[in-house]
Amino acid sequence: MSQSPIYRALPTLAGQACLAGGWCRFDTVERLPGGVCAVGDLDPEVLRKLTSPRAAICGLPMDRPQIMGILNVTPDSFSDGGRLTDVGGAVDAAIQMVSQGATILDIGGESTRPGAAYVEVGEEIDRTVPVIAELSRVLSVPISIDTRKSEVAKAAVKAGASLINDVSAMEFDPDMASVAAEAGVPICLMHAQGTPETMQRNPTYEDVVGEVLTHLAGRVDAALAAGIPAERIIVDPGIGFGKTLEHNLALLSHLSVLHSLGVPVLVGASRKRFIGTLTNVEAADERVHGSVAVALAAVAQGAQILRVHDVEATAQALKIWQAIHAP
Repeated sequence: MSQSPIYRALPTLAGQACLAGGWCRFDTVERLPGGVCAVGDLDPEVLRKLTSPRAAICGLPMDRPQIMGILNVTPDSFSDGGRLTDVGGAVDAAIQMVSQGATILDIGGESTRPGAAYVEVGEEIDRTVPVIAELSRVLSVPISIDTRKSEVAKAAVKAGASLINDVSAMEFDPDMASVAAEAGVPICLMHAQGTPETMQRNPTYEDVVGEVLTHLAGRVDAALAAGIPAERIIVDPGIGFGKTLEHNLALLSHLSVLHSLGVPVLVGASRKRFIGTLTNVEAADERVHGSVAVALAAVAQGAQILRVHDVEATAQALKIWQAIHAP
């Protein structure tokens, strides 16, 4: 899948074309390199990928933003590690998130913060599967398993998970592709440079936007080749995963380039270090306002799924944004 040149839709309030079949409209596209061109001058295949409606994910329509609530059952996640230490507490937190506006829940049993240590498969299953099983019993919202290990994903799907969120985009465990294909569930493919243990030591790119886009295009191709249809693929630029402050800002300001891949876009920037750096807020759980600002900026470029810790604040801000920008 060639990504040269890169096409970045420039959203506007009253454009003739509809970005990814959703709420953002655009008349012009920035071609990198090559300047700005009108929608009518685009290659028909490029225009099709930019504008075609995205298929529903786990029954959730992609023509409106969806909120994915983060539920980490880990002792060491960067923001909420150690807060949920038993199934009952995790279920209570999940129920609260859904009442606040989460339409999908992402359950993680291994921290992927910078410097985090590897968690054995058995331990990760023990942390996540009982929670997923109970959530599947008491809630009707889709449940995502946040893992890079195929055995964990397989056990989670069996327990009731309906989406796999793989921060390694199926590169850490080559069996992940076959597990997702055979289970018939969607998979989110995230870009990361390096592993959690090493990714923030010296992240380097010549062109972060182009390199992330090209990498994700290759991972989409790998998923398709493994028998995962495009209708079950999501991409995530991996904000904070092997990126500096400048890299994160470049990706967020050019987020709409990811729509050229023809699949939904997930953004997970909630409480990340770059927000604290920009706002001089050290404590992760005090970065709510900055996190909401990033979420709205992502929605303004057509991101379909927002992965957040602060569901209530995000949902409230999103309702106001939608009311103001409703056609």
